[in-house]
Amino acid sequence: MKIASFSLLRLPFTISSTRHRFFSAVVSSTRHQNPNKPNKNLLKARETINRHHNFSTLQPILSHEDQPHLSNNQAIGTVASSQANFMRVIIHEASVELLCVVKAVLKKIKRRVLVGDKVLVGSIDWVDKRGAIENVFKRKSEILDPPVANVDHLLVLFSMDQPKIEPFSLTRFLVEAESTGIPLTLALNKSELVSQEEIKAWKSRLRSWAYEPIFCSIESKHGLDTLQFIMREQTSVIVGPSGVGKSSLINALRGNKHILGAVEDRSWFDPQILGSKWYDEQRVGEVSVRSGRGKHTTRHVSLLPLPDGGYLADTPGFNQPSLIKVTKNSLAHHFPEIRKMLKDSEPANCAFNNCLHLGEPGCLVKGDWERYPYYLQLLDEIKIREEFQLRTIGTKREGDVRCKVGDKGVVQAEPRLEPKKYRRQSRKRVNQSLLDELDELDDEDDTLEDDNPILRAMKEENQ
Repeated sequence: MKIASFSLLRLPFTISSTRHRFFSAVVSSTRHQNPNKPNKNLLKARETINRHHNFSTLQPILSHEDQPHLSNNQAIGTVASSQANFMRVIIHEASVELLCVVKAVLKKIKRRVLVGDKVLVGSIDWVDKRGAIENVFKRKSEILDPPVANVDHLLVLFSMDQPKIEPFSLTRFLVEAESTGIPLTLALNKSELVSQEEIKAWKSRLRSWAYEPIFCSIESKHGLDTLQFIMREQTSVIVGPSGVGKSSLINALRGNKHILGAVEDRSWFDPQILGSKWYDEQRVGEVSVRSGRGKHTTRHVSLLPLPDGGYLADTPGFNQPSLIKVTKNSLAHHFPEIRKMLKDSEPANCAFNNCLHLGEPGCLVKGDWERYPYYLQLLDEIKIREEFQLRTIGTKREGDVRCKVGDKGVVQAEPRLEPKKYRRQSRKRVNQSLLDELDELDDEDDTLEDDNPILRAMKEENQ
């Protein structure tokens, strides 16, 4: 018996054009789809989100609201001090002080860890109190001179005598403090060494600068209560030149016996932390007799607790703030006198948007105020620095992290290494440099022979 054969292509009925296109698309997509290849749209969306959140697969930046899942050997703490490659981290929940190092990947991507940072510590040895800083939380604020993070208040400290106030040095510190955008207080120490007439003269002079100074004395305890009230419940940093009494003021404000009693009553820390360097008195040095300036007694930044809550950072003294964040266009905004002149002349403005207040046509800032010569001197210094940076570094700077496309189109982040540090020269370049040196030696020998009359005469006789 013969079995009839038939073909679907020879069926008497026809499929509509719409259904035909649908089935063709399904068959084509099923035939050409690679199940291991990721979706391009998904990869593009992931890359957009990572770029928007400044995300790195090496170490994602943590915000203060993040609560990462912690293992038994992980904890969150605050960096209390930094010296060389070691950092002391206070773990508040466990009431422990750990001696930590920074993880190598943070150094490679140049994510710097500063005193005052909130950090994630891992690989903790709870017995020996050691650990490694694995990540850094996002900072609320940051200052470079000195390097401290999450600062709420700046105290610019100078002394009335031993050493005396230098107006230009004081201006430089105030401009550096104004450039951070952090609220600041100006205090003048050692007021017991000068007369009341000199104090009144400086008070009137600084008011013309638009600052209200606080005169204090560690010997007579004058003005200390005012400073304690200002710095309560916040992280403050004391900046100023060497010898003005920063460490002495910190010891007076903290009052170690008083602070130890307050901390023990609140049961903040165990006896191991109470006996650590966190509550020791700061070293104090004498003023140099020959130069009249202070000696560098404090050599690293330390974050210290205050009896009324908050922290106080003791910093090394320095006489020349870098002003690295100040540009020639932003310098004028860090002088309260210029801000007041521009505000009083509103709604009028300077004729040029990039006016540097050097007497340009239509400039509203006059040169009849005391610190105008200091403004011109700082402006010239910043101009020279910016021209040097533009000539040597340029305007473009490569990022510390680069993206590398791996298998299946997945983008991975890796640290960008410095070529001069991690790459060695090729053998061709090394050999070429050796040949060049040999050629230079031959040229020197020929020159010596030509300059020596005896060798020149012997050479002529042989010819």
